[in-house]
Amino acid sequence: MNSATRRKKTDARPAIPLDTKQQPMQQRSVETFELILEVTSRLLGEVGVERLSTNLVCAKAGISPPALYRYFPNKYAILKELGERLMKCQNKAYRAWLEEEKALNYDGSREASIRGLRDMQAAINAATLAFPGAVWIMRALRAVPTLRHIRLDSHDDVAETSYEGLRDRYPSADPEALRVAMRLSTEVMYAATEMAVDNPSMDGDIINTEVAEMVVRYYDKFVEGEERYAATVKKRKVKR
Repeated sequence: MNSATRRKKTDARPAIPLDTKQQPMQQRSVETFELILEVTSRLLGEVGVERLSTNLVCAKAGISPPALYRYFPNKYAILKELGERLMKCQNKAYRAWLEEEKALNYDGSREASIRGLRDMQAAINAATLAFPGAVWIMRALRAVPTLRHIRLDSHDDVAETSYEGLRDRYPSADPEALRVAMRLSTEVMYAATEMAVDNPSMDGDIINTEVAEMVVRYYDKFVEGEERYAATVKKRKVKR
């Protein structure tokens, strides 16, 4: 059972309704739906989560409250939609990078690992920066307890994908320890993305390279574990 499944079983059901009431079907409805999201992402940067309200969104969007409530029961449901879209955007960038990596002739060296993680981080950061209001949406996902599962579920999904991709590279590693390592490194690299997005004056390339080196060093313990395991197997064969 992965951490997302365990959390869904133990977390209390949110008291605030977060589900979108209905998905728009016709062009005009789609335009209204997207306008609500666009205005909300812009307002987040202007007034913050606390002062954000559905009335303010309606006023800025030039729509009536009933038009908004046709789709969203409250402001948190709008933030949930924005958060899920941002997470999907980041995960799409990650999976696109993953497919590109599979096509490369990976030599398993430290330098190649650092280069790969650095490029992955750069791709995710670029996708994040291109997403309207991303910095404020990311802050909202951390600031609002009701929305925390959006970020955590997304990270669980990425970590599990990483686990499935790297499990064969560390066959002697304890599966649970490897899963924890994947989840931890996912969280660290997401924090680096937040750092780069929150601080545009900082050199993003340096941040990407540094976090990539940190993660590669962290996984040295699994590399060393495989080397010890291989040495033990070799000794056994010699004794026979």
